[in-house]
This record gives sequence, structure tokens and C-alpha cells, in this order.
Amino acid sequence: MIKAMYLLDYIDDASLRGYVQRALNRGEAYHQLRRAIASVNGNRFRGSSDYEISLWNECARLLTNAIIYFNSMILTRLLSHFEHIGDEEKLGITKQVSPVAWHNINLNGTYSFDFERNPIDIEEIMRPITDYRGNA
Repeated sequence: MIKAMYLLDYIDDASLRGYVQRALNRGEAYHQLRRAIASVNGNRFRGSSDYEISLWNECARLLTNAIIYFNSMILTRLLSHFEHIGDEEKLGITKQVSPVAWHNINLNGTYSFDFERNPIDIEEIMRPITDYRGNA
């Protein structure tokens, strides 16, 4: 009975259908990012034992979540910046960007994670965007 009532609500309510579609899109975007990470280096990271495969999957999940966190941090700062300067156009555009996007991330290459010598400075990363004044 509950399922039938939900289906009738789903059919009748366009906003509910929109919410459901957005939720499905977010899930699909997450899985596309996981597939992109899995295809790095020709899928050669898999491992030869169940433990290695499980470890590889957990590392890929951690990397996926780190990308989403990084993008969320940047988008939050952009939203705050555009609200502060009153740029409604860029604020609206920023609100439409998904933190699951990964086109700004280089998934190939060699990385160094020595944060004691070179800590990540998010302000330095944001400076080219927030200091841009345009040609006006």
C-alpha cells in the first residue's frame, strides 16, 4: 500500500520526480568518477589476491571521497566569495556545479604526499579565481 501511494505521488508530483532524478544523477556521477579512477593505468592496480583487490577498492573509494571533499571545499569558498562581492551571476553558476566533477583533477601521473614540507594552501589555490577582476 505504501509503495502504491508513493508511486501515485511520484506520477502526480513533478517536483518529487525532479528530486528523485537529481538524486539518481548524483549517484551516477559518483559511479562515473569511480570508473574513471578504476580506468587509470589501464586497470592494472587490481591486485592478485582478495586482500589486494579489497585494499585497491578501498583506496579508490578514499581517493573518490578526497576528490569530492576537495571540490566541495573549493565550491564553498567560491560561493562565499561571490556572495561577499555580490556577483549573482557567478553565484548562480557556482550553485549548479557538482562537487563530484573530476575534470579539474589530473588522475594520471606521479604524486608526492609530503604535506609536512609542502602543506596544501587552499587560499593559494583559490587566489587566481578570487582575485580575477575581469576586463570591465
